[in-house]
Amino acid sequence: MLDIRQRTGYLFLGVMLGHVILISAQVPSKSGPRVLEAVALGVFSGLQRATSAVTGAAGQVWSGYVALRHVRQENELLRRQVADLQVRLQEERAQALRAGGLKRLLDLRSEVSLPTLAAEVIAGDATPGFHTITIDRGSRDGVERDMAVIGPDGVIGRIIGDPVAHASQVQLIIGKNAAAGAMLERTRAAGVISGGAGDPPLSLEYVSNLSDVQEGDLVVTSGIDGIYPKGFALGRVESATRGPTLYQIVKVRPAVDFTRLEEVLVVLRPPVAAGREGRP
Repeated sequence: MLDIRQRTGYLFLGVMLGHVILISAQVPSKSGPRVLEAVALGVFSGLQRATSAVTGAAGQVWSGYVALRHVRQENELLRRQVADLQVRLQEERAQALRAGGLKRLLDLRSEVSLPTLAAEVIAGDATPGFHTITIDRGSRDGVERDMAVIGPDGVIGRIIGDPVAHASQVQLIIGKNAAAGAMLERTRAAGVISGGAGDPPLSLEYVSNLSDVQEGDLVVTSGIDGIYPKGFALGRVESATRGPTLYQIVKVRPAVDFTRLEEVLVVLRPPVAAGREGRP
């Protein structure tokens, strides 16, 4: 326990401190306010500055976060809009290309005197060597076996098998075992065009070594097979060399780009007996 002297000393110290505080509260400083007010103002102003700095920094961070989220949202919206525009552009390009293809098909249909039926390619066969496609026209539309299938650029193939109600299978002229009566448009030399797995995939066979065959010559249908109408393009001669037998080795580049088939025309005329049409 504190003795009387220690208690008296603490009491005296407390009284003196209180006295100093009271005097400070009454004594003005050189700048005007009382000393106590000046001290308190100095202390609290420092605290206010610190608090204001922290609050301002926090406000800036929050504003930056809000602004950043807003920018991210705008960027996401812009990305979606760009993606939508890209899809629409592709759709419009596809429609334009399809419209161009249909126009060429309609032009061909108006130029030929044969009865034809427009059809769309709906499937393809990836079997190596035996190239076929499926079209969306069948027996209900008047399609029959061995009818010729043509396009704006030339011969595509023929109907094989028995068509179903609304679909038919087409053997492409470049396929294995495909063939057509052919001739050189320039010299009228006759032969047979056949498909295969080479490059180019067409060969003009049974053309005499004595015949005049030049690179770039157009090969067309002769009509002798009774399937393909006469005069339609099959391809152009890419090379011609003298063969070991009586016939030349003639390679032909197809007139049709078979990787881009979308629409075709079916010639609605049953095949006729060989030799009844297309005689020179």
